[in-house]
Amino acid sequence: MALTFSIRVNNDLTPRQFAEVAVVAESSGFDQVWVSHDLLLHSAFASLPVALLSTRRVKLGIGILNPYTVHPAEMAMYFGSLDAIAPGRVLIGLGAGAGDFLSWVGVRRTRPLAAVEGALTQIRYLLDKEGPVPAGWDPSAPSLPSSGRIPVYLGAMSPKMLTLAGRAADGALPLLFPPERYAEARDLVASGAREAGRETGAVDIAACIWCSVSDDEEAARTALAEKIAYYGASFSDTVLGGLGLVADDLRPAREAVMSGRDRDVGRLIPEAAMALGIAGLPSTIVDRCRALMDAGASHISFGPPLGPDPSAAIELLGAEVIPRLVS
Repeated sequence: MALTFSIRVNNDLTPRQFAEVAVVAESSGFDQVWVSHDLLLHSAFASLPVALLSTRRVKLGIGILNPYTVHPAEMAMYFGSLDAIAPGRVLIGLGAGAGDFLSWVGVRRTRPLAAVEGALTQIRYLLDKEGPVPAGWDPSAPSLPSSGRIPVYLGAMSPKMLTLAGRAADGALPLLFPPERYAEARDLVASGAREAGRETGAVDIAACIWCSVSDDEEAARTALAEKIAYYGASFSDTVLGGLGLVADDLRPAREAVMSGRDRDVGRLIPEAAMALGIAGLPSTIVDRCRALMDAGASHISFGPPLGPDPSAAIELLGAEVIPRLVS
């Protein structure tokens, strides 16, 4: 089975820092690198071109953009232009975004499934000349320059969004899922593909895990706890319920992170919440990833925090985890 390995990092990194991470990931054997575009941090629009010009092989994408703060036409223009810089190396990540983050700037996330499906249709129309003119658009408007087909991955957590990925996208990024729920996401994407008469293998389903790897187990655990606390409100009730948790259980730890009291997070985060990711030595990461591969995963995507030092963690994953998974 051919395997794909990718890295996901947050846009708390500056554009230059992200480019450095991408270089490390490329030299460590990774196939893809994704950067988030969370509000009020560094713009992924600036980070991606710097990284593309700093690397030669690895594919790069923004995971994810939402149609509430970025119009699909702007997305198509941006990624089409990037494809002209680095043909065949650009990936589009599309999703509904996190409602609590959007609320910071007064944006309401209305009808997320319809919004994402509409955006996907519009991007395909502009970049691939597929489908009819979108409703409300002027058919006499200029056409974007042609580019190669740019894969669109849906950042999806809900059953309906995962099914949509199977029906219409090139890939799925089931974000904010604990590793043991990969099979559930896989089956939902596969059902969407069957609905649309597509081969299930046509959709690249990434087994998205949060990991924190280091030779210092306690430091790895602390880094993961802080990230889980920051994104706590974005986890679905279903995912949290599977661990015997509710959103309020994560609130004290999140408040500590948001107020700069990071040192308090370790004692405030519920122990059960640590199962949302993987923290520890490389051997711990290998064991959990092998379980994913046994469930049929052919794309393992390692997400933040990766470790106390992200670049060192990526090197460790490339040197001690990937070789043991492909052997």
